[in-house]
Amino acid sequence: MTYSPTSAGSPNIEVGPAWQRPDSELLAEFRRHSVANIGDALGRLGMPDGGITPIWDGCRAVGCALTVLTVAGDDLAVIDAVAHIEPGDFLVINGFGYPGRAVMGDILAQYFSSRGAVGAIVDGAVRDRDEIRQQGFPVWSRTVTPAGPWKNGPGALGTPVAIGGVVITPGDIIAADSDGIVAVPLGKARDIAADLARIVESEQAMRSQAKQAPTK
Repeated sequence: MTYSPTSAGSPNIEVGPAWQRPDSELLAEFRRHSVANIGDALGRLGMPDGGITPIWDGCRAVGCALTVLTVAGDDLAVIDAVAHIEPGDFLVINGFGYPGRAVMGDILAQYFSSRGAVGAIVDGAVRDRDEIRQQGFPVWSRTVTPAGPWKNGPGALGTPVAIGGVVITPGDIIAADSDGIVAVPLGKARDIAADLARIVESEQAMRSQAKQAPTK
């Protein structure tokens, strides 16, 4: 099967109801902060396990969750997701943590980027690490393998998914950097953004105290 994402989609890929996306100003506020600080503001919840890591150094992105549920080792739903991308979307792909076959590579990364996606998270495997790094497209995954995927489905787009022990709903704000990933429920996002200023101020005070601490 060649890559030919269309608005019609595949018959065995479910598409959830329309979801609300965060506005650009709210996303910009979260871009100012680290994943660690955002996680602290969430009560240190909402962070998938540390087994999902950036595939190249310096990955950082903040965007709106476009969720994908796919059969382990199968990328049909991932291909269909291309037609649903809006600028600022962050692909969140539940591949069931399967390490045996990659559900995205450099060609899909190029499709994602061309449509305006800011990054992709795969609870599963990806391939073409070097090519994706050269593109500069941010990707986090559980592992890397050269083995390509099946393309049979079924799958779903725009429905809640779980990655790394955290349930993510379409429209949630996703922030990811070298430390890992955090998902902020859209309904809590403005309160969390407001609390981040207090957390940053507190950390700055602690860093100042640490610099002034006497040495032995």
